[in-house]
Amino acid sequence: MTVLDSRALNRATLARQHLLARSDTAVPEAVAHLCGLQAQEPQEPFIGLWSRLSGFKPRQLDDALTDRTVVRTHLMRRTVHLVTSGDALAWRARHDTMLRRRVLGTYRRELAGIDLDEVAAAGRTVMADQRPRTMRELVQAVEARWPGPPHRALGELLVAALIPMAQLPPRGLWQQRACVRNLPLATWLRRDIDPLPAGDGDPVGRELLRRYLAAYGPAAGVDLRAWCGLAGLPAAVKAARDELVVFRDERGRELLDLPDAPRPHPDTPAPVRFLPAFDNAVLGYHDRSRIIDDPHLGLSVAGHRVVLVDGRVTATWSVRGDHLRISPLRPLTAQEQEAVHAEAQDLITFLDEGIDHIRLDTES
Repeated sequence: MTVLDSRALNRATLARQHLLARSDTAVPEAVAHLCGLQAQEPQEPFIGLWSRLSGFKPRQLDDALTDRTVVRTHLMRRTVHLVTSGDALAWRARHDTMLRRRVLGTYRRELAGIDLDEVAAAGRTVMADQRPRTMRELVQAVEARWPGPPHRALGELLVAALIPMAQLPPRGLWQQRACVRNLPLATWLRRDIDPLPAGDGDPVGRELLRRYLAAYGPAAGVDLRAWCGLAGLPAAVKAARDELVVFRDERGRELLDLPDAPRPHPDTPAPVRFLPAFDNAVLGYHDRSRIIDDPHLGLSVAGHRVVLVDGRVTATWSVRGDHLRISPLRPLTAQEQEAVHAEAQDLITFLDEGIDHIRLDTES
């Protein structure tokens, strides 16, 4: 069985994530290919798409959000994601159990003894008038029946688990600050959520597996679960196994992949890329060693923006007033510094935030 080292896996990830070469695909198609973008920080997806798409302009994502081609909703790992409307409707039912369990796991004591079906029914009744509401407004409309739980616990139960919600624009539009206004997903997208197919085999899980591998593979089953947070996926993996190819990593883990997916040569040059906080390429795996060293794993979880040099997380970056600050995690060669500086200049032009110089910190 072929063994893929970390560099081979790195180049495969970069290719699948449009980070080896920028793609000329349209925004909705890119969002679909990437299986969504993590978006709890509303401006970060713009940076993620800029790093992946040729000639990306913020209005392209704005248009996709306002014309309802792309939607903000709680999905993978109970995190707000940008996904296409079709994926939101097709995948949501498969995520329902996970979303409930994660909210109850966070607020188990506060929500003890509450009948979830009754809460959901009350929330749907309130939202039946099709008026967008903030989480606080929704809680205020039902709290007389459940006065015990804190607003946060009851609110997250309603909008992140019990009622499939869309977060409406202007939330998530370019350089706009807006509160979260929620509307039921089916109301906003003018189409019912797809029910889970009857019978065995988990066809939605199999589709998620194939889509995940197209954007993240080769990967292990545990990576798939870490990405989406779903249980019950081994059955989907088993059902799809005959359609897949199998590799091993250097530690002997079994990695699955689509037969015709790109797996570039490990020596393929990788350009500098500036990634947003919580980027797919880093957080899409249980084992992130293909792209980030173990001592730096906390950076991505903490929401630091990172810089890829030769395909690996090598620096963090931030905007501080009128300068873009880059803090390397290892010494950079003169050639690497030049490449980082050039990409940073392009990023400054894209951000258009009055940044007039770049600060490269002393290397760690």
